[in-house]
Amino acid sequence: MTSDRKAGDDVRTSEDRSFLILLAAISVAFGWVLWPFSGALLWAILLAIIFAPLYRRALETLPGKHNLAAFFTVVVVIVMVLIPVAVVIASLVDQGGELYQRVQSGEISFAHPLQQLRSALPGWAASLSDRLARMDLSALKERLSGLVVPAGQQLAGHAINIGQLTLEFVASLLVMLYLLFFLLRDGEDLSARIRDALPLRPSQTAEILDAFTLAVRGTIKGIVLVALIQGALGGLIFWLLGLTAPLLAGALMALVSLLPVLGSALIWVPAALYLFVAGAVTKGLILLAFGTFVIGLADNFLRPILVGQSIQMPSYVVLLATLGGLATFGANGFVIGPLVAAMFLTTWHIFVASKAQQGARK
Repeated sequence: MTSDRKAGDDVRTSEDRSFLILLAAISVAFGWVLWPFSGALLWAILLAIIFAPLYRRALETLPGKHNLAAFFTVVVVIVMVLIPVAVVIASLVDQGGELYQRVQSGEISFAHPLQQLRSALPGWAASLSDRLARMDLSALKERLSGLVVPAGQQLAGHAINIGQLTLEFVASLLVMLYLLFFLLRDGEDLSARIRDALPLRPSQTAEILDAFTLAVRGTIKGIVLVALIQGALGGLIFWLLGLTAPLLAGALMALVSLLPVLGSALIWVPAALYLFVAGAVTKGLILLAFGTFVIGLADNFLRPILVGQSIQMPSYVVLLATLGGLATFGANGFVIGPLVAAMFLTTWHIFVASKAQQGARK
C-alpha cells in the first residue's frame, strides 16, 4: 500500500516537472514570437501604468463605459506624448543638418576662438601648448572639423530616412496603441491574473508588483521627466541667447543629465567658455548663471517633488543601470536599465526581510 502510494507520488511529480518544462518552453517560444514588437509591448505597459490614474478618472466620469474611457485616455496619450515627440525629432534632424551646413561652410569656425585663447596665454604657456599639441592651429581646426563634419554629414545624409515613417515604425506604433487600449481597459483583471499565476507568497507577489508600478512611475517622473525639463531649460536659454541649434543642445543636455554631479553642465559649461573666448562675455555670463542657478538646481528641487517615495536609488546605481541598459537594449534601455535595477533592489529587500523573519522565529 505504501509502495503504491509512493509510486503514484513519483508519477505525479514527474508529470508536474514535465508540465513545468513544457510551460517554460512554450513561454520562451511565445516570447520569441513577440520579440519583434517587444519595444511596442514595453511602452504600452509603461504608458498604461503611467496613465492608469487618468483612465480611472475618465471611468468615474463615464461610469460603466470602459471602452470609451480607454479610448479617451489613448487619445490623450497621442496628443500629449506622441505628437510632441514626433515634432521634436523632426526639429532635431533639421537643426542637426543645419549645424553641419554651417560648420562645412565655415560660418561656425574653431580657428578664431582658438587664436584668441592662444593670444591670451603667456608666451611660455603658448609655446608649451604648441609643444604638447605638436600641431599648429590650422591642424587643430582640421581635427575638430574632422570630428564634427563627418557626424553632421552622416546626419544630413540620413535626414530623409530618419524623417520618414517606415512601415516597421508605423506597425510598432499601431501595435503599441492597440495594446495600450486593452491594457487600460483590462488592466485590473490582468494584474489579478498575474498575482494568481506567480509562484510566490501573496505578500511577496503584492510587494513585487507594487514595487514595479512605483518603479515605472518613479523612473519616468524622476529620471525621464527631470531630464526633459533640464533639456527644455537648456534649449530655452540657447534660443534666447541666439545660439546655434538650441533644440539639439537641449536634447544633448537631457541625455547627459543622467550623469551625476556633472550632468547637463557637460554641455552648457563648454558653451559658456566658448562664448567667453569668442568675445561674447555677456552671453557667456548669462549662460553660466542660468546653468548654475536654474538648470543645475532643477534636479535638486524637482526630483524629490516628482518622485517622492516612488523610487529610492543611489545616483551611481541609476547611472550604471542607465548606461548598461542603453548598451544592452538600445534606446529602450534608457528606461529598462533603471527598472531592472529597482526590481533588483526590491527582490533583495524581500529576501533579506524574509530571512530576518525566519531567524526571528527560530
